[in-house]
Amino acid sequence: MNNISDSEWKIMKVIWKKSPMLGSEIVEELEADTGWNPKTIHTLIRRLVAKGAITAKKENTYYKYYAAVSEDECVKEETKTFLDKCFNGSLNMLLTNFIKEEKLSEEDIDELQALLNSKKRR
Repeated sequence: MNNISDSEWKIMKVIWKKSPMLGSEIVEELEADTGWNPKTIHTLIRRLVAKGAITAKKENTYYKYYAAVSEDECVKEETKTFLDKCFNGSLNMLLTNFIKEEKLSEEDIDELQALLNSKKRR
């Protein structure tokens, strides 16, 4: 699946919440939230169908849209792309940069340590 844009992510989040959906339902959900024109939303929907992220099934005179990929799959793909683009694929470089730059609370540090310890035991 090709990378999806920030705007397309908004469409996907709506569809992941409630799938299947009519195009008009997607428009209704996003129009008030984003201020986008319905034509813009339909263009984004068509792009997502072309990318294989959603599928369209014609029922009578309208289409219903279904998520073709899970949110988890998309998050993993986006994470990999981000790592490759910004950190040459190195998770270690990402974490090092994040930890150096962020102000972590004791609780954050404890959670990270527990996660690392659980990975170490495997």
